[in-house]
Amino acid sequence: MFSSFGYFWKETFHSLFRNKFMAIASVLTVTLSMFILGVFLCAVLNINHMATYLESQVEMTVYLKDGLTTDQVMNVGKKLKAQPELKQISFKNKDQAFADFKKNLGDQQGILDAINGNPLPASYSTSFANPQALKNAAAIVAKYPEVDSVQYGQDIIEQLYKVAQVIRLGGIILIVFLAGAELFIISNTIRLTVFARRREIQIMKYVGATNGFIRWPFIFEGMVIGCIGSGIAAFILWEGYKVVLSELVSAGLVFIPMIPLWPFVGYLTAILLVAGIIIGILGSTISLRKYMKV
Repeated sequence: MFSSFGYFWKETFHSLFRNKFMAIASVLTVTLSMFILGVFLCAVLNINHMATYLESQVEMTVYLKDGLTTDQVMNVGKKLKAQPELKQISFKNKDQAFADFKKNLGDQQGILDAINGNPLPASYSTSFANPQALKNAAAIVAKYPEVDSVQYGQDIIEQLYKVAQVIRLGGIILIVFLAGAELFIISNTIRLTVFARRREIQIMKYVGATNGFIRWPFIFEGMVIGCIGSGIAAFILWEGYKVVLSELVSAGLVFIPMIPLWPFVGYLTAILLVAGIIIGILGSTISLRKYMKV
């Protein structure tokens, strides 16, 4: 068994060196395809990560109607505190809201001269343990008779998820296209190798060699091409992602919620390597199907 295994690997590397230019072209094609695939995976996963992070940071602001009594305002607060998974709650009356508004205007407070009285409502600011609890609470609180409106940045979150879905769909289409291209290149590489050794294969079959014994060196060849190409792509992505994170820190953009380098790139490397090996095996199997019938 071990001698056969050693023979398979020996024949694999002999074949790769005999057809080195085609093998190099196949490796570069796999590298480029897997690199593009990795870039799309990084983009989709980071956009999903950002959307989830922003959802967890969103606060719900409950604006109250004018003319409420103190008891009515306190009653809204009690009902808010009874909401599941509430983390924090704070109240801001009309005077505080107007004072904060004036402070935010800075040197442009002159525009307030045209305003009679205080048009700003009293409000409660709340945060929840998870986005779903916040959405559920918003739907309930909006129906309170004392509440004028509820805001929690739902539009921004929905837009982020729409962008993520578009990128995800585009990524799936691109993955299928790239996988097809890799299968075509690898299968043609193996097909050329098989064609060059067709007489040798016929002789081996005449002397009783099984299809499996003939097939394994070519399958190993496809695995090696897929593994090397994916490995190079993963290394480039690793270094590139490291540079992107470093540049964000240097530019002072640490507030952008990117996925940490490790173990994210480790998982990405494993995915690309497995995908490359599987595509290599499939490409070899496809190219051998015809010649094994000879």
